[in-house]
Amino acid sequence: MKRHREAGFTLLELVLVMLILGILAARLVPNFVGRSEDAKRSRAISDLEAISTALDAFELDNGFFPSTNQGLQALVEQPQGADNWKGPYLRRLPRQDPWGNPYQYRCPGIYNTNSYDLYSLGRDGREGGTGPDEDITNWD
Repeated sequence: MKRHREAGFTLLELVLVMLILGILAARLVPNFVGRSEDAKRSRAISDLEAISTALDAFELDNGFFPSTNQGLQALVEQPQGADNWKGPYLRRLPRQDPWGNPYQYRCPGIYNTNSYDLYSLGRDGREGGTGPDEDITNWD
């Protein structure tokens, strides 16, 4: 009698395929992880540029930048003392950076003493830092 070989994969073939997939994943996954951090940094930079443009328009209309106490809310709601306010200067005020922290605004600025400091605390959520934890600022 002839034996019929059943169709399917042997255990050795399955282990070999799993090994190859593991090697590929180990090489490719780190590339994609870095890309999401790059995308977050790019979004934070874009948000800061949009807010800066709105702050400049506010200053052109009113002759001053919003105070630290008035904050960025002055770009969407008329603050007291801004008689020439022609806002809203932004359709939507980005309240949080891509890491879930509020954007920081100080006027007058410590680094930009004639205007304002605007920044994101970056990935670590704390002032300062280097490398991937570096703050994203309008003074660098």
